[in-house]
Amino acid sequence: MGTRAWWALALAMSLVLTPGLTGSPVSYAEDASPNMQKIKIATVGARDVSATAALYRQHLRHAIVESGEISKALAASWGAPAMAGRPYALLQGESGDEVFLRVVAVTVPEHYRAMTTWGWNAIEIIVEDPDALYEYLLDSPFTHVGGPDYLGGGTSSIRAVQFTGPSQELFYFTTETGDRAASTLLTPRVNIDRPFIMVVAGPDARALTDFYVETFGTREAFFMETPVAIIARAQGLPEDHAFPLALVRLAEFSNSIEIDGYPLSTGPRTVAQGELPPGVAMSSFTVRDLDAIDPALFITPPLRPGGRAYGNSRVATVIGPAGELIELIETP
Repeated sequence: MGTRAWWALALAMSLVLTPGLTGSPVSYAEDASPNMQKIKIATVGARDVSATAALYRQHLRHAIVESGEISKALAASWGAPAMAGRPYALLQGESGDEVFLRVVAVTVPEHYRAMTTWGWNAIEIIVEDPDALYEYLLDSPFTHVGGPDYLGGGTSSIRAVQFTGPSQELFYFTTETGDRAASTLLTPRVNIDRPFIMVVAGPDARALTDFYVETFGTREAFFMETPVAIIARAQGLPEDHAFPLALVRLAEFSNSIEIDGYPLSTGPRTVAQGELPPGVAMSSFTVRDLDAIDPALFITPPLRPGGRAYGNSRVATVIGPAGELIELIETP
């Protein structure tokens, strides 16, 4: 499948970089702790909530733990008033972690394709066996787009496979095939565990990286340029095209954000007026303290939406530099 970006992730997490690549690992004081804690919800904008939720139940082994309609207040907090009254389904994996996939009803343009526009582009889930999952998902409505393969063309013990869902939501399914006790990746508790990386793309990877570090205190693990064949193919570029790529780590183990720099031939995602984006629509993260974040960044003042994923937490949403929606759930 060509050179994969994830080899850089594996090496950088081990604080080792390949000679010839730009960038280097960043050291932090032991007491430094990001305000942004972990991934809580990966939201997918889908044509059909019921069909997509059923697909995730059958093939990703996630159970629906809550469903209903988006409230007017929550839709306003996302800056998406047309989402009020739209159906949603909240799903949880078999591990029982309080980390969720959320499916919401949006307009999905026929021309939309994953990895071609700015914003959230992929959900990476830790799994037990990408090869077995590849065989299983081939006979499903998911579409295979890459792998399974070792990262770095075999230079890493991390192995992954990639599929898109019916609304061009992209999933990476990843595992550590080496010494899991020494790995920086989460050890899967079940065959398909939980999201541990969210992937965002924009025209200026450096600005995106600085935003997440400066606004939420995340830790920059690396910043470099490297070929990413799966993205190059999606954009009709040569497979050896080098993309800026960065990783920032959140406070909790094995929770990160990958940042991809896209060429200026790409652009913002087409979004129906007042709706959430199609595909990977939004990422929600827990933070220790909303008051530590500039309130001018919030679309609306914090609210308490309630429900399974939010509980009694205060919640606010920020628009990132690439137009991505970042929902923040205060969990002191």
